[in-house]
Amino acid sequence: MTAVTTTHPEAFRPALHYTARNTWLNDPNGLIHHQGLYHLYYQNNPLGNTWGNMSWGHATSEDLTDWTEQPVAIPCDQQEEIFSGSIVFDSQNSSGLGTETTPPLVAIYTSAYKEASPLNGLQAQSLAYSLDGGFTWKKYAGNPVLNRNSANFRDPKVFRYDGGAGSYWVMAAVEAEEYKVVLYKSEDLKTWEYLSSFGPANATGGIWECPDLFVLPVDGNPLELKWVLTVNLNPGGPNGGSAGQYFTGDFDGIKFTSDSTVTSGGQDPDRLQEYNWLDWGRDYYAAVSFSDAPDGRRIMIGWMNNWDYANQIPTSPWRSPMALPRELSLATVDGRTRLVQNVVAEASSRHAAPAVQSQPIHLTGETRRIPASVGPVQLIEADFTPGTAEEFGLIVRGSGTEGTRIGINPGQGRLVLDRTASGDTDFHDGFASVDTAPILARDGRYRLKIYVDHCSVEVFAQHGELVLTDLIFPDETSTGVSIYAHGGSATVESLTITPLV
Repeated sequence: MTAVTTTHPEAFRPALHYTARNTWLNDPNGLIHHQGLYHLYYQNNPLGNTWGNMSWGHATSEDLTDWTEQPVAIPCDQQEEIFSGSIVFDSQNSSGLGTETTPPLVAIYTSAYKEASPLNGLQAQSLAYSLDGGFTWKKYAGNPVLNRNSANFRDPKVFRYDGGAGSYWVMAAVEAEEYKVVLYKSEDLKTWEYLSSFGPANATGGIWECPDLFVLPVDGNPLELKWVLTVNLNPGGPNGGSAGQYFTGDFDGIKFTSDSTVTSGGQDPDRLQEYNWLDWGRDYYAAVSFSDAPDGRRIMIGWMNNWDYANQIPTSPWRSPMALPRELSLATVDGRTRLVQNVVAEASSRHAAPAVQSQPIHLTGETRRIPASVGPVQLIEADFTPGTAEEFGLIVRGSGTEGTRIGINPGQGRLVLDRTASGDTDFHDGFASVDTAPILARDGRYRLKIYVDHCSVEVFAQHGELVLTDLIFPDETSTGVSIYAHGGSATVESLTITPLV
């Protein structure tokens, strides 16, 4: 571990990722594309940079790349905090909250009731609506619209279902401590009818939160569709703390049926590696997708932090970034349907000319620094073929005393991200970690696409079959990239390093 010597408070603010200007954020909420803008709402403490006073912050972007922070959208008050939820465009004004000529955006959020409320201690679902494209909001007078008399009923994701069972709104929410996703339907967003529940299944090492339910074609075939149910849990992730998992299957308008369940009921710790994880890293949580993204795209954003140490990360005056937006698809991998994730194409608008573009490099028991200055914010694309090495890979944000190791151990079939010497790790005793994920060669190669920012590393392996996201807090002068092979030989077939700012 090396203590960071950088002193100015903005040292770790990302160049590529969204952060609030001077406050705390966590779960993305109400993601929607509307009237040419992507709207990113999020859990926000407008009064400080640690968790509390939960309200909906707001940012907008035309391209998912450059974000403009807007005023707080839905603030907490004496009666309730505004927990997570979603937004739909009620184009037919089914709710009656707009007009035929001005249909509303409707936010469905969790009211976390406080001592001043007669519903103190309960969580229930409520509505707010906007008639100006999502910039100002008014709470519905009839709130809450769905109350199960539960203290842990939250995080509604609402979408329009059109299928064999009919046409109506569907809500996926959680009973967090029961490890269940509960499904409801409505004609008008105000009156809800119970449909079914899903769970417990697969990972149940922590409470379930922030579900999402959507359909995607398999292998790009529009005639072969599968539904994807994502649900986040805290703790219980594959490398500790909060994380997200997903299930594939079918939704008939009433019930979700999984075809990827490994264990039902309580989880089997010995089978944790068999579950489908959205991200194997420590810092990708509460991920949900945009409603109404153009061209039928399914775009997801997660919170890039971990509840194990979220309030302690060494940033000021802001705290917590969002991960880069990812475009999702389904592919058949080794006979199974897998979720494939890649950073949205819009992010390529930042690309400059590559600073490094190498021919094959053969390594034998060595670490070799790449002699180029590319700055701290980089896109690294590397293809490796194994030889006799026990492990090979890269060290990013490196200097003589610190660096983050991203390695492949082919004998164990593991991708490794070691941040124990990444920079400042002393702020929490659970931060320094060596995180791993299962990986297999494809056509004899290992392909890595790595986005490096001032405080993060996002590794997309094997064309997005596997993702591993971790925060790091290196000294701002630690910008070097090295390649290595330990215990034998390996070949870097290609290496491209592109500065992104």
